[in-house]
Amino acid sequence: MCVAVVGAMIPMGVLAEERTTFRVGFDAEYPPYGYMDENGEYVGFDLDLAQAVCDLQGWELVKVPINWDSKDMELNSGSIDCIWSGFTINGREDDYTWSVPYVDNSQVVVVSKASGIETLEDLSGKRVGVQAASAALQVLQDEEQQKDLADTFATLQEFGDYNSAFVELQAGSIDAIAMDVGVANYQLTNRDNGDDFMVLEESLNSEQYGIGFRLGDTELCDQVNAALEQLVEDGTVAELAEKYDLSDMVCLDEQFGEATTAEAAE
Repeated sequence: MCVAVVGAMIPMGVLAEERTTFRVGFDAEYPPYGYMDENGEYVGFDLDLAQAVCDLQGWELVKVPINWDSKDMELNSGSIDCIWSGFTINGREDDYTWSVPYVDNSQVVVVSKASGIETLEDLSGKRVGVQAASAALQVLQDEEQQKDLADTFATLQEFGDYNSAFVELQAGSIDAIAMDVGVANYQLTNRDNGDDFMVLEESLNSEQYGIGFRLGDTELCDQVNAALEQLVEDGTVAELAEKYDLSDMVCLDEQFGEATTAEAAE
């Protein structure tokens, strides 16, 4: 289930039987996938699922908050074992060894209800915010996706995190934010002024999330995939998806169901 580019493997240094920790790199301001709760603890769907994987494998989970712009440096230096943080596979297929997809996602646009913006076309001449190095930014810069739309914006402003972008949206400094639908729904549900905003019906694209490992680290990837399959079977994935209001987006049951069917056909 894990795919790597031939010739791009790098030494891993930790054999499966020697592993005692699992260092997960994540964006600490990316709810509901990873964030700090009111008790000062890092939680979220991705982190809770990573903890469940570690419980099965007998590893200690080490949560490593990272600057999203530096994620590749952190991974390739060995500071983290994987990037697990609402990480989009599409467009990055050859850059990492990927787990099975676990979330079906889309990129959407959030605006103020009072803005008069109702369609993507209405964004022409508007100031749009997006997280730096994000999938939404990639979509808006890709000539085969939504670059033509982005070229109509007055500005496309990058932010370090979406909390900062929402502050600017509320202040009127920007007119819209392009972001993942799961994060958008969380923000609108949990912000005190969430009712002041809405998600445009028309999405920018659709995509899937996966866990990104270093190219060639197929052994670790396979171990995590095997644990995820067990967590689907015992109901843990469904429980966590419901906890974080992601039941309509989590697709692990479909992934392993398809794999089982394919194996049976062989």
